[in-house]
Amino acid sequence: MQTKQLSLFITIIIWATMIGGVAYSHIVYFPPYLSHLPESNNLITSSYGLKERNFWMAIHPAVILSTIIGLIFNWRQKARFRFIIIAGIIYALAIIATALYFVPGLIAFAESNNSTFTAAYWYERGQTWQRWSWVRGTFLYVGFTMLLIALTKNK
Repeated sequence: MQTKQLSLFITIIIWATMIGGVAYSHIVYFPPYLSHLPESNNLITSSYGLKERNFWMAIHPAVILSTIIGLIFNWRQKARFRFIIIAGIIYALAIIATALYFVPGLIAFAESNNSTFTAAYWYERGQTWQRWSWVRGTFLYVGFTMLLIALTKNK
């Protein structure tokens, strides 16, 4: 198998792992966590709480590195390169949004036990955060689809 093909396969597998994390978070984790703050904060603060951060801190560098390697090995195949670069741009925009909006929101949710805001405030904020996170997730799915399309291009 050619290195360019293998690099794209690996990139797709790593992106698929990230997309799985996005789906899991949105279907299983966020609904109960963000619907009952500050009481539900024990999902992350108890001694057996979920440490989702561990997954995201491992997968993001892998996505970045594999996407860059995929670009490097496929740069001569212009059609393929274009789709990989589109995926990379989508990912970069998602990371910027994550840093500016989503991570600060998660930090605030984690500290909700120490706030004077009402449960109704946290509920509304959590629901808004989830809606925007679904939008971000949808864009990541589009980026993943761009990688799958790139795989079909041979020129």
